[in-house]
Amino acid sequence: MEIARAAAGLFVRQGLRATRAEDIAQAAGIAPRTFYRYFASKEEAIGPLYAAGAQRWVEAVRAAPAELPLPRVLEDAVRHTLTPGVGVSAASWNWARTLIRLAEANPALRRVWAEACQASERNLTVALEERLTAGQAPHGSDNVADLVADRAADLVADGGADLVADRAADPVADRARLCFAAAVASAAVRTAMESWAAGDGPPEGPGGPVELAVGNLEALRDFPWGEMAGPGRQPDVMS
Repeated sequence: MEIARAAAGLFVRQGLRATRAEDIAQAAGIAPRTFYRYFASKEEAIGPLYAAGAQRWVEAVRAAPAELPLPRVLEDAVRHTLTPGVGVSAASWNWARTLIRLAEANPALRRVWAEACQASERNLTVALEERLTAGQAPHGSDNVADLVADRAADLVADGGADLVADRAADPVADRARLCFAAAVASAAVRTAMESWAAGDGPPEGPGGPVELAVGNLEALRDFPWGEMAGPGRQPDVMS
């Protein structure tokens, strides 16, 4: 992370074009060959910093109380992560704006930003799956597909074999919907950050990342979380 911070400081102070990999190595206190052992280019050096910012939101989702509705979990995680002085220090927001703007203007850096966002989306899928399956699946099978199979067995036992047959593709459908929900939630936060960074407004208030992201997340308030939760989850925990 020290290399990433060194790269970020140089990119913010003197720009991406004027910064060489050797400059980053010097600022981080390492030899250039050590730098290239970890990163193939100067743009890649910022990747861990992008990833850390995205991962903070996922960890906030994972750490939220189990009884909270998922839409509330996502929104609270945004507020925890993106409120200046809470998840990110107020002084870091100028850096964040510059680094996101640089990613928009430079294809190589844009690819690094996109990879960090995609990794965060995959991690969010896992975090949501963990919340939906908590305490329900046997050890080693805590995933949506297994829960759907368990529900199918329950339906058969209750005389619902025809319904099970009609919904034989549920494991695939449930997984697809979960991935879709994670993609929408991730895009809600990413586009909020990018929209804010494109302007000159402060990180607080109606035009700040928090309010923009929470507004975007309204798209998931009516998402059918309960249909993927399996037995044992209370409806009010899902919505």
